[in-house]
Amino acid sequence: MDLPSPLAWLVDEAGASPGPERFLAELGRRLLADGLPLSGGTLTLSVPHPIIARRTWLWRAETGAVIEALAFAAAPQSEAGRDWLTGLGPVWEEPIGPSQDSPMLGWAGIDNRAGAGAFAPAEADRLREVARFAAAPLAALAAREARAALLEAYLGRRSAARVQAGELARGTGETIRAALLCADLRDFTALSEVTEPHAMIATLDAWFDRVAGAVHAFGGEVLKFMGDGVLAIFPVMGASDDAGRVGHGDREACEAALRAVAASRAGMVHLDQIRQAQGLAPLPFGAALHFGEILWGNIGAADRLDFTAIGPAVNLVSRLEGLCKPLGRCVLISGAVAANTATALMPLGEHSLRGITRPCAVFTLPEN
Repeated sequence: MDLPSPLAWLVDEAGASPGPERFLAELGRRLLADGLPLSGGTLTLSVPHPIIARRTWLWRAETGAVIEALAFAAAPQSEAGRDWLTGLGPVWEEPIGPSQDSPMLGWAGIDNRAGAGAFAPAEADRLREVARFAAAPLAALAAREARAALLEAYLGRRSAARVQAGELARGTGETIRAALLCADLRDFTALSEVTEPHAMIATLDAWFDRVAGAVHAFGGEVLKFMGDGVLAIFPVMGASDDAGRVGHGDREACEAALRAVAASRAGMVHLDQIRQAQGLAPLPFGAALHFGEILWGNIGAADRLDFTAIGPAVNLVSRLEGLCKPLGRCVLISGAVAANTATALMPLGEHSLRGITRPCAVFTLPEN
């Protein structure tokens, strides 16, 4: 069967598209080459994500560029794709599947037919045929995107990418250099004893929003939530062969971690003000930063794995965080981080940490 180029591509190759943006751009390019007068196209996918409800990719025929628009779960439902297409010309749009969460594929024509407000019947028939052939590859693409969204929500972006790449064997991983952040709430057990469970969950969510939000804002990744605790990393990105830039990646990771912990502290000050206005107790916390090598990979039982980090650096940052309460500080920073930053820090001397052989030089952020 001799199919037109767009349909042959949908049957033979489209299912292996590396992502929705490439799918949309390639399909649009082939439709243009096949004689359809298009000025743009859109593809919308629903995703199972705690924040994002739908992702829409917008393709402009003139440049071939694709940009992405997000629709958030808490926001009123929007028609970003249709609104964008309407600004380009007559619109053809159709769900590709039977459910309300099916992918939505849309195209804008070139409005050069004396103000015609729709595609010509023959053009609309061709687009409907394209939509039928697109159903199978789009179903596969939507399933991949849904899986990626779920993994990112539960594992974090970098760890999810590693798992999706097939790194699933227990005991496998890589040694990376990273700044680490370990933080938890103070007196959490006592607070949970006198707080109704749903209110306690809301309190934990507010705390995690401040910490994880700051971590992600400065390029880090939360590895895990442990009760009321957080473990996050700021990996060193790449390596430089320039001798004059040796350690540049180390410094960038440490500076990012310092900015994140400062932002977390500011966020908690604001949260405590809100809680005080509601007649609630403040939420004291402790946070520690360290820098070193970690083993980042799969650990666990034969049939239940955790993608996490282990190593002496993880042990040290956990022990350092436990020193916050005895020293009366909410943020403690190791000498390894202090050696990789130009930020002014306040020295607190050397301290022995439980289970750590050598004393650790300890610093903190200056008081405001």
